Amino acid sequence: MANIIENLYGRRIIKMSTDDVISIVREYQNTAGRYSTYKELRKKLDKKDFYIPEDPL
Repeated sequence: MANIIENLYGRRIIKMSTDDVISIVREYQNTAGRYSTYKELRKKLDKKDFYIPEDPL
């Protein structure tokens, strides 16, 4: 699960587990496999949201 870390300047960092990263890569590969050009893929990914569950503190 992801953990959002805020620093002193108000910026956030998302710390992700290995499973989170693999999940995002897998979802990207499933989407990317259907498109033949970069332009088509980029258009599709711009409309897609990727969600990572937040680790409760």
